[in-house]
Amino acid sequence: MNDYDRNIVRELATRYAEVANCPLEKKKRDLWRAKNSFKLTDPLIYVRAYAWNEMPMLKLQTADPVCRQIEFFFRNELFHATFADDYIFEPWYSVNCIYKYSGWGVDYKLEYPGEMETLEAYKVDYAIKKLDDVKKMRAPVHAVDEAATAEKLEKVQDLIGDILTVDLIRGPYCRNWTADISYDLGKLRGMENFMLDMYENPEWLHGLLKFMSEGVQRNQEQAESAGDIGLTFTYNQAMAYAEELKDPAPNVNGVNREQLWCFTAAQEFALVSPEMHEEFLLRYQLPIMSKFGLVAYGCCEDLTNKISMLRQIPNLRRIAVSPFANVKKCAEQIGTDYVISYRPSPADMVSYDFNEARIRQILKRDLEYLKGTYFDITLKDVETVQSDPDRIRKWVKLVREIIAETC
Repeated sequence: MNDYDRNIVRELATRYAEVANCPLEKKKRDLWRAKNSFKLTDPLIYVRAYAWNEMPMLKLQTADPVCRQIEFFFRNELFHATFADDYIFEPWYSVNCIYKYSGWGVDYKLEYPGEMETLEAYKVDYAIKKLDDVKKMRAPVHAVDEAATAEKLEKVQDLIGDILTVDLIRGPYCRNWTADISYDLGKLRGMENFMLDMYENPEWLHGLLKFMSEGVQRNQEQAESAGDIGLTFTYNQAMAYAEELKDPAPNVNGVNREQLWCFTAAQEFALVSPEMHEEFLLRYQLPIMSKFGLVAYGCCEDLTNKISMLRQIPNLRRIAVSPFANVKKCAEQIGTDYVISYRPSPADMVSYDFNEARIRQILKRDLEYLKGTYFDITLKDVETVQSDPDRIRKWVKLVREIIAETC
């Protein structure tokens, strides 16, 4: 690592520390704690993803791989700080441990068309092509590569440890996407294949899902027994605060899952009926989710016709209402039983232009549907803003105006 890389990272870390230690962050924590515990009706705003690859100020300047990873984080966070939404900037930098074992013992490949990799378009060459291929699978084992992890941590500590707390996440490999079963199933078997399996090979598919569910549970149990789960091993695709749970905090390990949020999704089951979703996925997700304190369910999939099914989750707290969902029907079904993560279409909001009249029309309509519920407004999956760095800021400002006029 050269001095140039080091100086860039340290300067960014210093700027980020100033943002993260601002008194405003405490106020936002209080707001999200109240929102997720049914004590705040006014919607909060969360910009979860934006077209960072279009922003010249986010171009990386370092060469060292560890420095580039840290630089990427700080540049994104500092740019996010200009949006003035309700995202929380935590006063620490998290480092993920390195595992000795990960995955399911069989490999899938992502095939990119030509030079399209930068646009993240790919086709999956799935691993389980024959039914007997499941015999090659093995469940993930929780085993931290202590030497490699210590080396990685020491490097980050040396870079920024005197500026910002460095948090080490030692939690299990199976978390969020790698723990919801749906994501890995789509990659390992192929979506078209597992949907056909529901009809042609149902018992075989049940066996695979049982194996994966038990594998996720065992991986998480191993990490918990080892004292490797900490308060930053928590996630709800928003701000992971609630009065019923402990707040996220760095380097506090030996935590039980019942003190944390669990995020689970089923995007690969978007075209599957509620009955088959329940039979071939939810029943295998339930034992995983039941160990956590609170659950957030859903990402981009349309859950309009699956709300009643989700009521089986005893600790469910948040439900995603995606751009593909019927907001009115979801609001009617959810009422005040759960917090709604309302997600308007990024295309309509910011992607193909900035049409204030259209944004007002859509948000005012949907906010009328959501009146009387507990909800936040999440802007996510923004793949383009037509290289306009001000568009997200203008959107947040406009949304605050619409909230003041409507709520």
